[in-house]
Amino acid sequence: MSPAGKTDSCAIVVTYHPDITPLLTMLGQLNRESNFLVVDNGSPSIGRLEESITVYDNCLGIIKREQNEGLARALNIGIARATQHDYDYIFLFDQDSSLCESYVERMVAAYRDVRDHSRKGIAAMGPRIINPQTSRQTPFKLFNRLWFRTNRHFARSESHFVADFLITSGTMLIAKHLPSIGLMREDYFIDNVDLEWCFRARSMGFDLVGTNNAILYHLIGERSLNPLVRAGIMAQHKPSRTYYSSRNRIHLYTRRYSPIGWKVRDIVRFTLKAAWLLISSPQRAEYWKHISAGIRDYRQLQ
Repeated sequence: MSPAGKTDSCAIVVTYHPDITPLLTMLGQLNRESNFLVVDNGSPSIGRLEESITVYDNCLGIIKREQNEGLARALNIGIARATQHDYDYIFLFDQDSSLCESYVERMVAAYRDVRDHSRKGIAAMGPRIINPQTSRQTPFKLFNRLWFRTNRHFARSESHFVADFLITSGTMLIAKHLPSIGLMREDYFIDNVDLEWCFRARSMGFDLVGTNNAILYHLIGERSLNPLVRAGIMAQHKPSRTYYSSRNRIHLYTRRYSPIGWKVRDIVRFTLKAAWLLISSPQRAEYWKHISAGIRDYRQLQ
């Protein structure tokens, strides 16, 4: 697989039963600026969509997995393929995100603005995330204190911010630092994959930086009329997803590189969210089954 119209960036787009309209819209946006690779996690219909995806000049192809082996595995497959071609920047995307104009150019320019202000190096850059359902901006979060802190400026810039965590979709990895930090934890499967990688990178002394100069429109979780979900206090997922989110966050509580501020705050948040689901949801029995199984099984992770 050789790059078509080689650029210094490659985007990895992970799909699973994708809605073709938003997917092709995003791929069209990427095609104007970057090479990209689609990694599909066992979608039965992906063969019918292949021609619509590979028609783009800068599409490097589709890696079709026979079954869903998890988001982390798919990301690692794409990242490994991208690093074979010595790209400087590797972008990660979910299938249903939408980009601002000149997204890749803006992200790369933001990195170049601040890279000399990092002592060890910047591991990744993240865009400003806006919820398309509510127009709410997601803050760049800091977990290194027990009290709530967000949107602290990086290198005295008005546009760039220190972050302890960047969500997967829209993040730009700086490829040269991946050998030191490592790839995504595949045994996490889907939830908290980005959180674990970010905590690991920060514990090694690398910086994570968010920028206002690029915007990604992205809904975290599922659409809901729940006021807590609409306010961004909690994300809503199907009961089966709570198995992975419960198991993986309990495991992260045991990791030395997880910030103590995050552990304290997340224990409270996790307890309140679980209580809310078990009290208010008509699917409370399903939620209880998956949450309790996740708490029990965290010891299976090394």
